[in-house]
Amino acid sequence: MQQSSRESFSARAFAGALRTRWVVRSPIWMFRARLGWIFRGRLLLLEHRGRTTGLARWVVLERAEQEGDTVYVASGFGTTAAWYKNLAANGVAFVSIGARVRVPAQVELLSKTDSDARLARYADRYPKAWTQLEGAMRAASPTGVADIRLVGLTLAPSRG
Repeated sequence: MQQSSRESFSARAFAGALRTRWVVRSPIWMFRARLGWIFRGRLLLLEHRGRTTGLARWVVLERAEQEGDTVYVASGFGTTAAWYKNLAANGVAFVSIGARVRVPAQVELLSKTDSDARLARYADRYPKAWTQLEGAMRAASPTGVADIRLVGLTLAPSRG
């Protein structure tokens, strides 16, 4: 029981951090300063366009999986996340990951079934991170259900 309450507290704390704007946006300046390589490809900066304003927006996300030039990222808040809605509306994306900066990317919004299959592989590879992520998403969700969706970002080939 002690472990469960500790995990529950940890998930609530993580969920609270995810709702704190300055916490989730703090890595952006590192990418803008071309220091994204520090994250060793685990995190990426996604630039997208606002669905109503057309203005550039940025979010830092964790790479859940990668196959060749396609990087998969998770929308912990499912289809309700602003960046997810923006990609669904206009499909405009640029990715900075590792030493690559502002690379155009083709967007693929994965179905719930495809997302769940890839997330199962993520959970096998990173069980502690998955426990934290899923717990935080459950704690942050008004329904108590984590609806995590994946997005595939296929990066344009490097020049040179």
